[in-house]
Amino acid sequence: MAGNFSLGLTGGIGSGKTTIANMFAELGATLIDTDLIAHQLTIPGGLAIPAIREQFGPKFITTQGAMNRAAIRQLVFADTEQKHKLEAILHPLIRTETEREAAQAKGDYRIFVVPLLVESGNWKQRVDRILVVDCDEETQISRVMSRNQLNREEVTAIMRNQASRQDRLTAADDVINNDGDLKKIRDEVLRLHQRYLQLADFSK
Repeated sequence: MAGNFSLGLTGGIGSGKTTIANMFAELGATLIDTDLIAHQLTIPGGLAIPAIREQFGPKFITTQGAMNRAAIRQLVFADTEQKHKLEAILHPLIRTETEREAAQAKGDYRIFVVPLLVESGNWKQRVDRILVVDCDEETQISRVMSRNQLNREEVTAIMRNQASRQDRLTAADDVINNDGDLKKIRDEVLRLHQRYLQLADFSK
């Protein structure tokens, strides 16, 4: 069973959240990744698939039985009401699965990896500290264009739907800058890990 201390880790698309989170996991933290949970809910046989099919129709389900991500992405970016309908399906399921994984966590402490932590509004009350992975916006854009084969306009549209860089930094208790070299980042992860271990001990 993990200690009572819990950290919320967030950052904009392309900031390197997953890389940083995995460094903490290597040191002994347990990761609970809401993006990964959402993905599992929308693969063939996923718990969200029947409700998505009923709400949006069969064209939003692939022939393999997964959510058609490209079609859904286009739909929800163009129509806020449709976005809210998708969230009404996914968010309760994500929350239930997140709580289940948290209860089973066995690491030194829990890290909730939540891309939309700042936007959701309620995570500040659910975690002890918030760590923001930050980088220059041009770095984000180039990383996502390269990784996801998206054009610049598509990436900036995603970024406009996320909290601003300033909003994330305002919400942060701790910040890791992910523009620099990997050794400095690893050193900063180790320093914060030691701090979180102390906080986990205090919370027992």
